[in-house]
Amino acid sequence: MATTEQQAPTGFRGNLASKFGALGNPRYRRYWLGSLASVGAIQIATMAQGWLIVSDLGGTALSLGYLGAATAIPTILVNVFGGVLADRVDRRKLIIAVSLASSLLLLLLAILDATNAVQIWHVVVIASVQGLVMGFDGPVRSSFFPLLIERKEMMSAVALGSVMWQFSRLVTPIAGGLLIRYGGTESVFFVGVVGWVSMLLVMISLRISSPPPDKSRNVVDDMVEGIRFILGRRDFILLIGLTYATHFFGMQYLQLMPLFAQRFGGDAEEVVFGFLLSSLGLGALAGTLVVSRLRKHPRIGYIMLGGSLTFTVAVAAFAYAPSFGLALVSLFIGGLANTIYFVVAMTVLQLRVPEKMRGRVMGIYTITFSLIPLGGLMGGTIASIYDERVAVVIGAVILAAIFVIVGVTQPVIRSLNGTQLEKV
Repeated sequence: MATTEQQAPTGFRGNLASKFGALGNPRYRRYWLGSLASVGAIQIATMAQGWLIVSDLGGTALSLGYLGAATAIPTILVNVFGGVLADRVDRRKLIIAVSLASSLLLLLLAILDATNAVQIWHVVVIASVQGLVMGFDGPVRSSFFPLLIERKEMMSAVALGSVMWQFSRLVTPIAGGLLIRYGGTESVFFVGVVGWVSMLLVMISLRISSPPPDKSRNVVDDMVEGIRFILGRRDFILLIGLTYATHFFGMQYLQLMPLFAQRFGGDAEEVVFGFLLSSLGLGALAGTLVVSRLRKHPRIGYIMLGGSLTFTVAVAAFAYAPSFGLALVSLFIGGLANTIYFVVAMTVLQLRVPEKMRGRVMGIYTITFSLIPLGGLMGGTIASIYDERVAVVIGAVILAAIFVIVGVTQPVIRSLNGTQLEKV
C-alpha cells in the first residue's frame, strides 16, 4: 500500500509511528490535516444551511427534510459510480476536482447569503449539486488513505479518521454558533470555503504513486462486480446494512437539531445549537479513544453491538430530556457508544476488501453518510405531524430492534474477535 519510503520507520519518525500510529506517517499526517479542514467545512456548512432555512428564511421541519433529501438523493445515485471511478482514475486528481467544485459551490452560497438574495430554493439546489459532488468524495477518500499506510496501521488510520470527524463535530458547532450569532450565516459559508481550499492545496502538494487502474472492463461490469462481491460476503452485507440502518433511523436528530436548539435555547438558541452538536462530538471523540483500547478484545463483536444498543437508548433519552444539561449528557453518551460500532465495522471492511475492489466497495459503503439527511426527510415528516421528539424516538426504537435481531441471529457479527479482524 505505502511506498518504500514509508515502510521502515526509524529514529524520530519511528517514535512518532509508535506513539501516534498512522499519524506518525508524514504523508498521512498531511492528508489528515487537509481532510480535517475540509470535514470542518462540510460540518459547519451543513449546520449553517439548516439554520439559515429555519431561522432566517422561515422554513419548517418539512423544509429541513427537503434539504436532507436534496443532499442525500444525488449522493446516493452517484456513490456507486464514484466508487467505480475511484478504481479507474488517479484518486488524488479526483479529490482535487471534488475540493475545487465544493469550494466554488460554497462560495456561491456565501455570496447569495451576504447579498441578502438567498432563498430556500437556492439553498436546496446548491445542496443538491453539492450532493452530486459528494457522491465522488466519500468513495475516493475511503479508498485513498489506505495507499498512505501499512496494513498494521489500518485501525489506527480508521480511528484517526473518526477523530477527525468527531473533533470537527466538537469544535465547528461552537465556532459556527458564535459565527452565526455575530457574523451571520454568510460568515460560516466563507469559512467553509477556506476549509475546502486548504484541502485542495494539500492534495496538489501531495505526491503518491498508486497502482495502475484496470480499465479493461466497462463501467457497468465494474459496478456489477462490486455489488456481487458484497452480496457474496455475509459479513460485508451485515456490516454495511447495519451502518445504513444506524445512519437512517438513528441519526435523524442531526437533521432536526435546529428544532431542539429552539426548544432548549431561549434567547441564545444559536449558541445552544453549537453546544448540542459539540457534546455529541466530544462523546464521539471519547469513543474513539475507548475503542483504541478495546480493538484487540476477543469479544469485540459483543462490545460493538452493545455500543449500538446504548446509542439508541441515549438518543431516545436526548429526545425527551427534561433539561439542557441532561440533553448534553445523553448526546455525549450516544456519540461515544455509536463510535465504537463505526470504528470496528469500518476497520473490518477495510482489512478484508481486496485492493482492486476497494473503491467500489467503499462507494457502496459511503452511501451510508447520505442516509443521515435522507432519514431526516422521514424525521421531518413525522415531526411536522407530531413533533421532533416523537420522530427521534421512533427512529431509535426501529434501530434497536434491528440490532437485537442481528445480534441474536448472526454469529458472524457477534463473534468478531479483535485479534483476528482480517480473517473471514
